[in-house]
Amino acid sequence: MSEEKKEEIQTEEVLENETEVLVEEEVSAVEETIESVKADLEAKLKEAEDKYLRVHADFENIKKRLEKEKYNAIDYASEKFAKDLLSPIDSLEMALAAEEAASDLSSDELLAKLKEGVELTIKNFYTAFEKHDITVVETDGEFDPNFHDAVMQIPSPDHEDGHIVQRLQKGYKLKDRLLRPAMVSICKK
Repeated sequence: MSEEKKEEIQTEEVLENETEVLVEEEVSAVEETIESVKADLEAKLKEAEDKYLRVHADFENIKKRLEKEKYNAIDYASEKFAKDLLSPIDSLEMALAAEEAASDLSSDELLAKLKEGVELTIKNFYTAFEKHDITVVETDGEFDPNFHDAVMQIPSPDHEDGHIVQRLQKGYKLKDRLLRPAMVSICKK
């Protein structure tokens, strides 16, 4: 072989070696870049998973707290309070009516004080009712089955057919919700 050919072969071998070295260096650089990107992505994934778990835990805690608050609101609603006050006020009003019927007793002063106490108690009840938006169901006029409970029908020349003649027991509303219908007698002609 000639010298030129030897040199050409040597040059080609050197070029191949250099090319291999350059390719290996580039492959190594790409692999390092891939590893670096992979490590960054894994760190970001771990951070995202951590954020997700925290948000999920916060959501579950909020959900449990709201559920507990909902049940507390139901358990302690003022409607129960209002219904519990209806019987005592009825009893006091009946005591007041009985006192008026028995006013001819010799202990008029005692009865007057009893009456005054009952009146003040009823006034306090109505003040509490106003405070909690509790109102008495109106019983003047025509019978309304949404607010009245007709327990008897009586003839009355002073009333039209289907109108309320007498209220037997007061009815009450909490805002727009009926707590108890008014017991009434209605006119039947």
